[in-house]
Order: sequence, then structure tokens, then C-alpha cells
Amino acid sequence: MNPQKLPEFKNIWQQSLNWQPDQKQQEIWDNLYREIILANQQINLTRITKPRDFWEKHLWDSLAGILNVKIINLDQSLKIIDIGTGAGFPWIPIAIITPNCQLTLLDSTRKKINFLKILIEELNLKNCSTLIDRAEQIGQNKDHREAYDLAVIRAVGEASVCAEYALPLLKIGGIVVLYRGHWQQEEELKLKLALQKLGGKIILVKKLETPLTQSIRHFIYLQKIVKTSTQFPRPVGIPHQNPLC
Repeated sequence: MNPQKLPEFKNIWQQSLNWQPDQKQQEIWDNLYREIILANQQINLTRITKPRDFWEKHLWDSLAGILNVKIINLDQSLKIIDIGTGAGFPWIPIAIITPNCQLTLLDSTRKKINFLKILIEELNLKNCSTLIDRAEQIGQNKDHREAYDLAVIRAVGEASVCAEYALPLLKIGGIVVLYRGHWQQEEELKLKLALQKLGGKIILVKKLETPLTQSIRHFIYLQKIVKTSTQFPRPVGIPHQNPLC
């Protein structure tokens, strides 16, 4: 199987996010796409395999959370963690455009992390490292607790659960980006209650429409304002089984 190249859509990048990739970044993305499509035959990495879908749902989605966002300064040498990275999104696309940042890709599935190690070498990403573990465990590990400037997480479950995973890992002042589809006022109220216990606050909710399929995306930005109590994150499985709110 010989995957097609990804569309460039430079005008769409510019119009939607006030940015566009250079030629080298585009070439690395083509390599990323090829490697994931080939590996997908052995490992269940993603159901999104058509070039246009991959561009929108993996590349554009990944970068929409951090580009053109005033509260995130990508010119700084940020220490970043992607929680539950799966096939490497959103942070492999972000790593490609932020060589000055240091990224840790966290996932509990060994097969996926083993693939990402190979992928990082293939793409020559010197700023990425991988970690096989659970967020509940590294959140209580002194090497990772309060060690990061920025955390990103594709928040498919309860937002309060994602916040409990992420806030303990951040330095005070650090930012969490929750990647969501739809976002309801009820969810926001519940998250605010959880953040009172976790030492954070919501500082921005950004709503965007994807450029090709006009699907709704929300990006919720949390900031850590005080130290998170050492009782969080709770032991493995508890945050999911018994959300704070």
C-alpha cells in the first residue's frame, strides 16, 4: 500500500489559523501520514485514513488548539505533555512546528508507545520522548508532578477527569488544553466545581468550525493557579469511575 500525499491547503491554514506550514514541515507531515497508514495495518491507531480527513481531523485539529492563542507562547522553550497520546495527536504535529519545545507523549498502551518511538526516529524529532504509564501514577511521581508548562488532552470523557489527570502535572501558571467536540454549559459548570478542588480555573473557551466539514470544535483552556492537593490524582481507575463532579 502506497499512501497518497496529504493536501497542502496553505490558503486554508492561513485563513483559519493565521499560519501556514513551510515546505519542510509539509514533507515531514507526508512522512508522518505514510508511516501511520502503513502501521495501521498491524496496530489499530486511527480510523481516519483518507488524506483530506487526516489533514482536518489530525493535523488541523491538533494545531488549532495551540496556534493563534495569546495565552500560549510557542516561542518559549516549553515543557509539554500529551496525556493519552494514542497515535501521537495532537503533539506530533505540534512537535514538528515547535522544535524549541520538549514534548513527552504519555500512553498506557505499550504497542502504541513502541510505534511512536519508531515514528519519532523516522521523523527525526529530537524534541520528543515517550512514556508508558497511567496519568494517575505519573501525577504522583516526583519526576513528573509539577514539571510541565503545558498539557494537552483529547477530552473524550468527563472534563473533570481530564483536569484531574492534568493539573497535578503542571507548574503553577501552567496551561491545560482540553480538545473537545461539542461543549455544553452544564459541562462547564461541573468542570468549574472540580477545578476548585484541583487548584485551577477556566481562562478561555474557544469555539471553531473545521474548514472542510464545518464540524464544531471547542478548546477549553485551564490554568493552574495554586498547588494541587496531593490527594489528586486519585488511584488508577478512580477518577474515571467516580468523577469529582
